[in-house]
Amino acid sequence: MINFLKSVIALGFLTGSALAQTPDSLRTTDLSEVVVEGTRPTRQLSLPDRHDGFLMAGKKSLAIPVGGMVANLAEKVGRQVFAKVPGVFVYDLDGAGNQLNIATRGLDPHRSWEFNVRQNGIITNSDMYGYPASHYSPPLESIERVELVHGTGALQYGAQFGGMVNYVSKQGDSTRRLAFESVNTLGSFGLLSSYNAVGGRIGKLRYYAYIQRRDSEGYRRNARSQAAAEAVSLTYDFSRKISLRLEWGHSTYLFQQPGPLTDSLFRADPRQATRSRNYYQPDIHVPSLTFRWQVGPRTALRLTSSALLGARSSVQVLASALVPDTVSRLTGQARPRQVDVDRFRSFTNELRLVHEYRLAGRRAVFVGGVQGMANRLHRQQLGMGSTSSDFDLRISGAWGRDLFFTTSNIAVFAENLVYLSPRLSLTTGARYEHGQTDLSGTIRYLPDHAVPNRIQHRFPLFGGTVQYRMPGGARAYAGISQAYRPVIFKDVIPASALERVDNNLRDNSGYVAELGLTGRLKRFLRYDVSLFHITYRNRLGGLFQTDATTGQPYVLRTNLGDTRTRGVEALLEATLLRRRAWSLSAFTSTAFIDGKYTAGTVNVSGENRSIVGNTVESVPQWTSRNGVELVGKAFQVSVQYSYVSDTFADPLNTVTPSRDGARGRVPGYGLLDVLASVRLTPHLSLKASLNNALDRSYFTKRPTFYPKPGIWPSDGRSANVTLGINL
Repeated sequence: MINFLKSVIALGFLTGSALAQTPDSLRTTDLSEVVVEGTRPTRQLSLPDRHDGFLMAGKKSLAIPVGGMVANLAEKVGRQVFAKVPGVFVYDLDGAGNQLNIATRGLDPHRSWEFNVRQNGIITNSDMYGYPASHYSPPLESIERVELVHGTGALQYGAQFGGMVNYVSKQGDSTRRLAFESVNTLGSFGLLSSYNAVGGRIGKLRYYAYIQRRDSEGYRRNARSQAAAEAVSLTYDFSRKISLRLEWGHSTYLFQQPGPLTDSLFRADPRQATRSRNYYQPDIHVPSLTFRWQVGPRTALRLTSSALLGARSSVQVLASALVPDTVSRLTGQARPRQVDVDRFRSFTNELRLVHEYRLAGRRAVFVGGVQGMANRLHRQQLGMGSTSSDFDLRISGAWGRDLFFTTSNIAVFAENLVYLSPRLSLTTGARYEHGQTDLSGTIRYLPDHAVPNRIQHRFPLFGGTVQYRMPGGARAYAGISQAYRPVIFKDVIPASALERVDNNLRDNSGYVAELGLTGRLKRFLRYDVSLFHITYRNRLGGLFQTDATTGQPYVLRTNLGDTRTRGVEALLEATLLRRRAWSLSAFTSTAFIDGKYTAGTVNVSGENRSIVGNTVESVPQWTSRNGVELVGKAFQVSVQYSYVSDTFADPLNTVTPSRDGARGRVPGYGLLDVLASVRLTPHLSLKASLNNALDRSYFTKRPTFYPKPGIWPSDGRSANVTLGINL
């Protein structure tokens, strides 16, 4: 099927190239700028066929209106923000409000690293090839909408399996020289958050800037968070056809980590802590330049140049919950902590061209471009830190690991959309990745010659979609796209002298396929239903082997397993009552996902065990978010219930929890949230939320690596109130 798809795509591009110069008989007229005023949209919609230089026809895409949403934005409650995105898995990792960790379709949610994460089209993954986690975390009060495109759209922006999530920032009011917004939140567990922004337009210059501060003691003991974020956006319109935007964003937070729990500790008191001296801090800057040029009536060019600069640092007592952090009777001091620091220097340049033309008399759109990345990740780990109890990154002696992960990569991409009829369209695309990643440095427990490792990235990727718009507005779509995920830093570093890494590690590869139908029945019911399939090859794991020369056993980290994940996603929204001053509606956002290993072996106590047929870890079979919403001219009330079924924590599908809580079944949970907002005056608004109203004790995942295996409880019942001011 893939070979057939490649042939079709090649034919489409050859034909398009031959006919691209066909004169266009359409007349174009430049219209004067108009200002449209109205209420902010609150309904989630699909993106149009062509959106901001990207082709969305035939793909499952969503625009989530955060700016008009009734949700707990100060604490970034993902189940509320993504309530109407079926199957989103929200991983609570860093305490409420610090980071959104999400995934879809059974992928890994750790810091959203299965997504190509962007803000205003600028990549914010820390290092796409070394550590693709997104540590940059702007406040949701600054976001107007979230755009999400699933994996079949990957060819245009990067070949991640999860697709792309783009956080689109608010912009200044273009009709005023100065506008001011202030959003202030008070809540449970000492929450205090303040977001303040200014924006407007002065001549040809549009500007927007904000500053945010947030402080919280946290649900658990020893779980304080202190967060800060700032950003500036300046856009200069040289003419109606040429503009230049300069943006800079910064986010940081210091999170005191309360440590993992065992199952018995969790049942006794989920708010307790096993650590008081552990801290984690990302500190990230994202500067960027975006140049836009409307070359002609049918041709547009965009050039972006951006960087991600900063570090993620931690100082921790790294041990399971079974090992208490106590003071030594001999020395009278606590044990030294471990210090780890990653320093990021990631640079991206992307040139994108959009051209409309006629292909055999049919309307067509071509999008193509080139993307270059140059990343340098400096990882320093296993530093012997202080015995103090504050956030202190000083170390004694040398680092146990002092490594560099350097990547240079270039990608060429193209997609071609052809309207075969006014209702039927076909999109074909290709992307070629060509790059190299080099590992160098020192590891205390390995000889120097054992450290260097080189990984080649050579990936031709192909995809295609088809779309049909039915009478009445319904849209049917289908697509398939190849995808891959690079081998990352942690995969190539031996954890100990008893572990070795395969020097021929292969990047994860596979494909994503989907089929869907979206539309509405009269004015009563809106629906968006889709089927998907993901094949994910070359997953990494440990294989037990014996050295042929010495006879000593060791664990080889290599490509071991393949998985396939398939499922059904459905969003149904029904208007139950509609009156002149208010309306009552209900929705269900439900996904059924079946993820299985189709090949694979893991090492268990020196024995290699097959995991074929086992369920993929952290993949809930059912995720269902449901709600009732009452909306009036000046008020909105929403009651939401979120259910996530149980999952496994490891590929062996261990059911009985281990003593340290690292393995075992993760119980399912159901959460009730009550949200409300009211506009008091044209300039004042009030919002309130009661989160986890039934005070359900739960946790979302048993992490297998960072921050430490065990149970990390999510927040219990909390409430907050937000006052918004617009002047």
